[in-house]
Parts: sequence; structure tokens; C-alpha cells
Amino acid sequence: MLIPLLIGLLLSIVLTPYIAQLMKKAGIVGRDIHKKERPEVAEMGGLAILIALTLALIPILNEALSKALLVFLLFGLVGILDDLTVLKQSHKVVLSLLVAIPVILISTDATLNLFGISINLGLAYYIFAVLFITGSANLVNMLAGFNGLEVGTSMIALLFLALITTGDARLLALAGVGTSLGFLWWNKYPAKIFPGDVGTLSLGALIGMVGILGKVEVFTAVLLIPHAVDFLLKMRIRFKGKAKGKTEVLEDGTLKAPPYLSFLGLIMRAKRVKEWQLVAIVWLLEFALGIVVYLLHLSL
Repeated sequence: MLIPLLIGLLLSIVLTPYIAQLMKKAGIVGRDIHKKERPEVAEMGGLAILIALTLALIPILNEALSKALLVFLLFGLVGILDDLTVLKQSHKVVLSLLVAIPVILISTDATLNLFGISINLGLAYYIFAVLFITGSANLVNMLAGFNGLEVGTSMIALLFLALITTGDARLLALAGVGTSLGFLWWNKYPAKIFPGDVGTLSLGALIGMVGILGKVEVFTAVLLIPHAVDFLLKMRIRFKGKAKGKTEVLEDGTLKAPPYLSFLGLIMRAKRVKEWQLVAIVWLLEFALGIVVYLLHLSL
């Protein structure tokens, strides 16, 4: 059961610095804007996540896992396009919907479990599944921009999903945990590489796929509450935050919230924090949600 976790962990630890070197050589780099010195950091590190997770799953591939892996890789492809061309948000969502369609090929129960109450959605479940994975991928992609934030929260979410699922869903989640943890070693503060949209979209899709395969969709949604809050707040400004202003780094290294409401901005307004402290707070919140999910699952 732990084999995919260990393979994903070892491969991502080894592959990530190699991908970072390749990206720097190709000039695919970005500025770490939340540090005073604004160092140059390799982008598109999520390629290491795509490769490591794929190789981690190969020894245990079956029909369901193969289809889940296909969706994961297709979202990674959308992420690559976004990283290289900067897709419009609407185009990214449409492409996400298209690449999520293969989820309907997975044989799964068409019922939705709402904390012990089962609702049979029939054929509508497959529409729900496509929307669910698309939403999960784009929510994780949106709550991002700080060292270790998106990969760390995804790893925590996948860890708790592994604890409450069985079979293929657990194997998929464990592979994600190992791969994310290995990448996080290089992505944590101060980051040596950024995941890019190729990393955030694919990890978000992976979380959604585990939710579908494990029939824990509602628990998965609970784990994505911070992401959903961020989405709702940014929806008020029609996702045009960059045009309104960015997070500023003050002389003492603490962060000044951007001039619009966001989930991270709320934390910055409530407490003066440095980048690593902000990320640690979000990790703790995600871990707390994981505990809630685990206890709720035990009680049902």
C-alpha cells in the first residue's frame, strides 16, 4: 500500500532539482515577488510532479487508476499551456471542463453521500463529476503564489483523503502524498522551484479524482473550504486582483495585504506575518479541516 507513496517521494525529490535546472537553462523562470531581493526561481516545476506520480502508479495500474491518471495528465497539459501562454481564465475553465470528461468512463456509484444520507443522482452524477474535478483543479490553482502553499495544502488534503478511503482511491491519494512531499522539499520557503499551473491544476484534479473514486466527494469539498472562500471573495472583483494591486513586502519582511479581499488577505489583515508564517497558518488550517473530516468520517 505504501509502495506508490515511496516511489513518488523518491522520484520527485530526485527529479525536481533536475527539472529546475532544465527550466533555468530554457529561461523559464519567474521572480519570487514576496521577498525583498526578488530572487529568480525556476518555473513549471509541476512537470516533476507529473512524471513522478505517473511512474509511481505504473506498478499498480488497473483500469480505474489508468483513467484517473489520464485525467491527471490532461490537466497537467492544460497547465503547461497556461504556463507558456497565460490563458484567459474563461479559456482555462473551458479546457478544464473538456479534459475532465474522461472521468465519465470510470465505473462508479452514481450516489452522493451527504454525511450519511445517500442521494442517487443517476446520469446527472457524471455531469457533477466533471464539474467537481474542474472545480477542484481550478480552486487549488487559484489559492497560490507563496512558497509551499499550494503543494503543502494539497499534500495535507491528500493525506487525509488517504486515511478515509480504501482501494484505488487510497492508492491514488498515497501516490499524491509522496509526490507532493518530495516536491515540497524544494518548493518550501525559500523556494528553489515553483510548481506553475502545470503543478497546481494537476494536483487539484488529483484531489477531485480521489474524491470521486473514494466516494468522499463531500469530505473533499470540506478540505477545499479555504480555496472556496478565496474563490468567492475574488469573484466579487471578477478575478481582476492583479489589476487592483499586489501583496507588498514591507521593510521588516512582513506582508501587506493587497487592496482587495482574498482568503490570504484576510489572514494578513488579522495578523502581521512573513511569507513562511502565512503559509504555516494555512497549512495548520488545512490540517484542522483534515482532523474534522477524519472525525466526521469515523462517526458515520
